[in-house]
Amino acid sequence: MKVLIREPIAEAGIDLLRERFEVDVEPDGDLAERIGEYDAIIIRSGTQLTADLIARGKRLKVIGRAGVGVDNVDLEAASKRGIVVANAPQSTVISAAEHTIGLLLALTRQIPQAYDALKAGRWEREPFAGLELADKTLGLVGFGRIGQQVARRARGLEMRVLAHDPYVAPERFRELGAERAATLEELLAAADFVSLHATLTAETRELIGRKQIARMKDGARLVNVARGELVDEEALVEALRSGKLAGAALDVFAEEPYTGPLLELENVVVTPHLAASTQEAQDRAGLIVAEQVAAALEGGVVTNAVNIPAVAAEDLDVLGPYLPLAAKLGALALELAGGSAERLDFRYLGELAERDTRLLTVAALNGAFQGRVEEPVNYVNAPLVAQERGIEVREERRPTLRDFRSLVTVTAVGADEEFAVAGTVIGREQEPRLVRALGFDVEIVLEPLMLFVVNDDRPGMIGRIGTLLGEAGINIANMAVSRNRPQARALMALTLDSPIPPELLERIRAEPGLSDPRAIVLERGREL
Repeated sequence: MKVLIREPIAEAGIDLLRERFEVDVEPDGDLAERIGEYDAIIIRSGTQLTADLIARGKRLKVIGRAGVGVDNVDLEAASKRGIVVANAPQSTVISAAEHTIGLLLALTRQIPQAYDALKAGRWEREPFAGLELADKTLGLVGFGRIGQQVARRARGLEMRVLAHDPYVAPERFRELGAERAATLEELLAAADFVSLHATLTAETRELIGRKQIARMKDGARLVNVARGELVDEEALVEALRSGKLAGAALDVFAEEPYTGPLLELENVVVTPHLAASTQEAQDRAGLIVAEQVAAALEGGVVTNAVNIPAVAAEDLDVLGPYLPLAAKLGALALELAGGSAERLDFRYLGELAERDTRLLTVAALNGAFQGRVEEPVNYVNAPLVAQERGIEVREERRPTLRDFRSLVTVTAVGADEEFAVAGTVIGREQEPRLVRALGFDVEIVLEPLMLFVVNDDRPGMIGRIGTLLGEAGINIANMAVSRNRPQARALMALTLDSPIPPELLERIRAEPGLSDPRAIVLERGREL
């Protein structure tokens, strides 16, 4: 496989990739002509990967962005083609947090203004009297990786930290000594300094506008090292000129390079988008994105993919063994339903319910559609495949469970019938096991080739299946039997060493006492 490094990254990252793949470092040249030769491309902010360029990348499996933002990548176009887009969000966390604290200090002590005066030959002290940060309230809008690191450092400066982020668990605030603001309005009214660490979405664009500034304390100060578009810059200029806000420290702007009126104000400290510009951050970004690209090309879990649900490391340790289980259950449910469904329901019970299970749902969808639709399917585009086919996807989590520590249930719902299967992982090897199917409790290993037969619960049924398969030269690898009540109906679940031909399936169906045999192929590379 071939990797194109379009913009410079750390040598350690290049070396890692060269150990595994053919690598070209090519900052120049016609990308439109060359992109079709590569399985992966690594960029920074200087390369625009448009839908047209992505369409030309016929072999592309992964796009690596050595940095945080992915605005220069058409995510929709990449996702539709099943291309993983991965970045390195943690690479700049420390640098951005330190830059935030640096701007806070520069703003409160007027360090840039005092520097300019002294360089101009003026020894002036009174105009540059500042404030102490100790005992002041710092309001963090967004409490992700960077916000949490800022909180740690602000607590070291003896500041009171107030943070608002609806997607962070309450205990995380307590762990870092921060108070949780239930609403943005509550935070704005209480903070002496407001520091922005939110991601940019349609909902957060101009998150801080005239209405929000009006709610802030008179004389409060604003810091932004996140995204310029989070702030209505016109409203900010008005507030700074009127004295509603005492100052602002900005590293980012809605349009860059910035040349607007904020540069004319004496109560503003500015830097030209430097938060991530440390040697350590750039080296980390290159190495992290190289690791992500290698994982994507080698079939590993891409933890920083932006078009796959992100999973925290502690969640991945728990979820990891359940990923192959979910994929097999998704495939089995859809196979039992005859390959089509109007809805797929996913239920996560027990300890799993306490984790972020979105990746398990994606794994199950990937398993369900793998080899069953015309286009290649992977973790990136599996949800889109369901959407395009009009299949509704539902997810439910319940922490209570009696018989197992965790259980995954997948139900394929059709117009007139539904097929539910459930499974868990068992033993030291955490082997995927089927524990319920077709309304029967059963325990059997999930294998690529399986046979399910509902039969009358009477003597001879198991022997008859064994005879029919033996006469056809098909070996039974494993078998499990279950019944709902004595002398009623029972289920035989078998794993096989070779596929069942259609004529044998018809013979089984015609056999007295045997009904509804279903030959299952969980890996669609092996046909019936």
